[in-house]
Amino acid sequence: MTTYSELIGKRVETFENDPNTNVTYTVTVASSDGANRYFIDGVQQKQLRLYEGSTYIFNYPSAHPFKFSTTSDGSHNSGSEYTTGVTHNSSTQVTIVVATGAPNLFYYCSSHSGMGGRANTPTQTSVQSQMWFNSSNSSFKTVTNIEAWSAGANTANSKQRPGGCGTQTAGLICGGFNAPPNGAAFDGTEEYNGIGWASGGTLNTARGNTKLVGIQTAAVYFGQGGGSSPGYAGVTEEYNGTAWTTVNPMANAVNYRSGCGVENALLATAGNYPPTNRASFNEEYDGSNWTAGTATPQRQSSQGQAGTQTAAINSFGYTNSPIPGTGGDAENAISLEYDGSNWTTGPNGNGVVPISGYAMGSGTQTDAIFAGGPPTNSCKYDGTTFTVGPALGIAQDSAAHGSTSASATWIAQGSPVPTIGSRTQEFNKGSVSITAAAWASATAMPRNHGEHIGGAGSAADGLAFGGEGPSNYNYTEEWNGSSWTAGGNYPFSGESIMGCGLTGTTTLAFGGINNSSPGVRQSVSAKYDGSAWTATNSLPTAKRAGQGFGTNTAAVACGGDTSPGTPGGLNTVEEWDGTNWAAVPNAPFLKGNMGGGAGTLTAGLVFGGYTGTATTGTTFAYDGTNWTAGGAMNTGRNQVNGWGGPAGQTAAMCGGGNDGSLSAATEGYDGTSWSTRPNLGTARQGSANGIGTSQTTGVQAGGADPSYVTTVEEFSGSTESLNVETLTQG
Repeated sequence: MTTYSELIGKRVETFENDPNTNVTYTVTVASSDGANRYFIDGVQQKQLRLYEGSTYIFNYPSAHPFKFSTTSDGSHNSGSEYTTGVTHNSSTQVTIVVATGAPNLFYYCSSHSGMGGRANTPTQTSVQSQMWFNSSNSSFKTVTNIEAWSAGANTANSKQRPGGCGTQTAGLICGGFNAPPNGAAFDGTEEYNGIGWASGGTLNTARGNTKLVGIQTAAVYFGQGGGSSPGYAGVTEEYNGTAWTTVNPMANAVNYRSGCGVENALLATAGNYPPTNRASFNEEYDGSNWTAGTATPQRQSSQGQAGTQTAAINSFGYTNSPIPGTGGDAENAISLEYDGSNWTTGPNGNGVVPISGYAMGSGTQTDAIFAGGPPTNSCKYDGTTFTVGPALGIAQDSAAHGSTSASATWIAQGSPVPTIGSRTQEFNKGSVSITAAAWASATAMPRNHGEHIGGAGSAADGLAFGGEGPSNYNYTEEWNGSSWTAGGNYPFSGESIMGCGLTGTTTLAFGGINNSSPGVRQSVSAKYDGSAWTATNSLPTAKRAGQGFGTNTAAVACGGDTSPGTPGGLNTVEEWDGTNWAAVPNAPFLKGNMGGGAGTLTAGLVFGGYTGTATTGTTFAYDGTNWTAGGAMNTGRNQVNGWGGPAGQTAAMCGGGNDGSLSAATEGYDGTSWSTRPNLGTARQGSANGIGTSQTTGVQAGGADPSYVTTVEEFSGSTESLNVETLTQG
């Protein structure tokens, strides 16, 4: 029997209810843990998903008024009632029609505290190829098509006028300018995997205002505009996925060129040439040499272009040729099509929607999309006619862009002068991302731990303990994926405590500072069983703020520092066998001041921290005996929150920290290199370290921004694209 997953080619996401159908919940109240709690359809304090645009009805006991708030526990936690789209039909029923852009909510009893839970409000996704499964009636439902741009992961660097190519899951950008309006040229490369950006090879010649064509592992970068002077050159480089090689140059020194095709069948069109004229040059590349092609019928530059060497379309940009009703040397939206020998003039896209110069173009001659430069407008072209496309989320001028597909493309970096940016936006047509990578606000910690908080466990079963907060040095908080509960006090007052464990109920904590004797490092160690801590045998070395990874029966403590007032790094390593700590050979590096750790005793990873003289982004993997250097973080940080669970050596994450200032950066590690992920909502340092066991889920709890905070953010990094298939009954 063929499964739906096999038909679609991806897993089918199961949702409790059809988001386009009114849903009714039954709310009851029962005692749990010595207090009354809401039960929704029989589940205690159930976490809800209330989709934007959908209607939800709650029937509840009159003695326990059911209300919504943007604050956990509503009025009992200094919050107020949320009323947008909410109608109290009677003393036992409330209806909410979830508004577009509604914040994540909490439901609560207005008469009694501690009864409610969380109600997330995801955007209503209506895209062809998405399939909803209603577990209540076991029915499947397809959803109609919507095209849209959505935010992707930021690049590691901010640039304008870089080159871009590749696909939505294997993209490439290089070059550009790192200061407006045309500052120093950049020689770096970044690679995109659909989730995050990672550093690639270095260009031999730093430059921008150029064009990149090809795929992530076989690309050509050509032309030049350099620095504060315009700069004109025919420099050409090829990329093999690792390194750039300078090859035969173009015949004409031109910048602001357009191009399309592949690395060995490439079309380069028009551009600017000295001193300030638009060009009509057309050159073609065969993987070795450039040859002259048929010139364009008008001089132009900075136009969007899509297609192949023998079937291309370009439009928008600028021209020296007169445009009816506008005069010369103006923005141009007349399209030109090329068949490998001749150019023909097509329709005027400006008659549909205005798009200025520096626009992007993706797709083919008969199925293309143009966008940006700097308006938020986009245009689609079907080989005959321009039509209005979906708007960008934000205007993005002079951006890199990639993909030979008009159904799944992206743009990155750029921005209107004088601001440059690192933003990535993705376009999807006929596919859907089930869950986009993002941080979202979660229930705040009930008590303020300050910063330098110990942590362990998963995003659904975590633990936070200790900290530098006012008199809260031994507090413990338990996290169940939606709310916090006070746990047994840590037996040793402390901050900068190291910890590890895959769950909050199997946590091992060690080291830290004894805040009863300020600055004094301690060697203590303890286990948590879900209700109480038990002291264990101590570390061989008293220290704080090192990296820990493993479980409560097999763990590693690495680095840290021993001297009050001097947060220098250590290279000491200790291993835990479930009963005792034992010193093992030192690591070949120094690390202190709360770098990150993840993995197991025989497959561990440490990253970031402090060397004694500087913040570091170095990464080292441990196999139980030896250490091996890995790829460096894009942004080196101390006081960084790191997590990864048993797969940490090949699937670690980090967020926040301090790189000279508070950081919101998030990165993921794949065993070789770090790549960027969406930033935290709020930059912070010293949050509870290690709550998370995978690259798809993690928690930032507490810390300093720079004031001590109790705020919590949850990371969802799972992106699932479904392919288009037509399913029939029977």
